[in-house]
Amino acid sequence: MGARVVRSVRAVARRVPRLGEAGMTTAEYAVGTVAAVAFAALLLVVVKSGPVKGALTSIIVSALGT
Repeated sequence: MGARVVRSVRAVARRVPRLGEAGMTTAEYAVGTVAAVAFAALLLVVVKSGPVKGALTSIIVSALGT
């Protein structure tokens, strides 16, 4: 029974370095997602501002020819 336990412990010990990297990938995706949402919110604020909204409306109206 002792050899079996040792083999089990060694198998788990071999997996530990790989398991440690799994969380890093998830954390990196989370930081990237938060950054993308923050950039999208900033872009939305800029596009909804008066001058940019007017310029976009002007471009669309002239493109449609009305």
